Amino acid sequence: MSSRKQRRRLRAVTLGCSKNTVDTGHLLAQLPQDKFEIVEDGPVDCLLVNTCGFIGDAKEESVNAVLEAVAAKGRGEAGEVIVFGCLSQRYGSELKQEIPEVDAWFGAREIDPVLRHLGVEPGSGAPRQLTGGKGYAYLKISEGCDRRCSYCAIPFIRGAHRSVPIEKLVQEARSLADGGVKELILIAQDTTYYGLDLYHRRALAELIERLSEIDGIERIRIHYSYPADFPEDVLEQMANNPKVCKYLDIPLQHISDGVLDRMHRNVDGAWTRELIARLRKRVPGVVLRTTMIVGHPGETREQFGELLDFVREARFERLGAFTYSEEEGTYDASHFKDDVPQEEKQRRLDELMSLQSGISYQYNQSRVGSVERVLVDEVMPDGTLVCRSQYESPDVDGEILVRGGGARIGEFITVKITGAEEYDLEAERII
Repeated sequence: MSSRKQRRRLRAVTLGCSKNTVDTGHLLAQLPQDKFEIVEDGPVDCLLVNTCGFIGDAKEESVNAVLEAVAAKGRGEAGEVIVFGCLSQRYGSELKQEIPEVDAWFGAREIDPVLRHLGVEPGSGAPRQLTGGKGYAYLKISEGCDRRCSYCAIPFIRGAHRSVPIEKLVQEARSLADGGVKELILIAQDTTYYGLDLYHRRALAELIERLSEIDGIERIRIHYSYPADFPEDVLEQMANNPKVCKYLDIPLQHISDGVLDRMHRNVDGAWTRELIARLRKRVPGVVLRTTMIVGHPGETREQFGELLDFVREARFERLGAFTYSEEEGTYDASHFKDDVPQEEKQRRLDELMSLQSGISYQYNQSRVGSVERVLVDEVMPDGTLVCRSQYESPDVDGEILVRGGGARIGEFITVKITGAEEYDLEAERII
């Protein structure tokens, strides 16, 4: 029998956030190539499902993915089904009873046990397994969270905050750069908290400085920054380091003092407004992405009106929003009644996003005629290039579409913006 036939065919399905994508990549990197063949489709010996257990819709999607996996097993298309991640971390005991067809369950912090189950000793293999052939990659700089937002289940799913040492992250980033990655997207539950546990100081700016020294890395993007105690030296990097995108993902969740207090966000509305003003002053031209929650317990119509006024005032270039979802085990679930009807939550969400769509459209229109350097993420069958500038992040923001650009994935090109819609932009290549 050939060595190829002896290899176990394995496919991984990843649900949820970019942090799960990184976890799957780290796991796959440690599978010996002489024993495993990682495939995207077709029959497999092993089917891995990395689940999300954050909010209702995500949990439902993960459960459906697990059910699809066991259905494939029932049809003879998968030999073994292994489930890990946040959903099984939260509901492992219940799920074992409800879906006995799954061969093994592991939690969100149990990549090493998954590897041992597969007969692989953890710690071997490459620093990171890349999938998709993109010119960008997520770099998870820490795990867990020490914040105690009232609505959030992440701390007891993912555990306490644990920073990855700078040297280890630099090694991983070098490996990614060697594989063709041009843009690093720094992610964590709270990127601004980075380093406090290891170095007894906030070290995000130091990490950015080290990463920017790596040959091949041309962009560094910061996601998921907690607003309280935002480090000034990070603003210095954004303002003066040419490799750092003038882009910041900073989830604010609300502006009303009453709502922020109930959320345990450790900031108030005045402080939030001062932070936004400081960000725009220190980093001219910065693009801000934020996230809001509507329908939190006790949110009145007046407090929602405050949120609308704030969004009109702040004019965030990017904004996403969610309706409040009560999560068992959180402070909210044990202390507050989920008292805003679902219909009203949805109405508020629709009103907020309608407002934001107009703001986003105006921002995009203001860029028509500008010349920008963009990274090619995808080439469509008709030759259209799907690109991003420093002002767009993958998966959450719009795209810049360049027709007949004639470039490759992972290549930087210069374009002129020629048209704008609510989210996407059109452009032509400048040679």
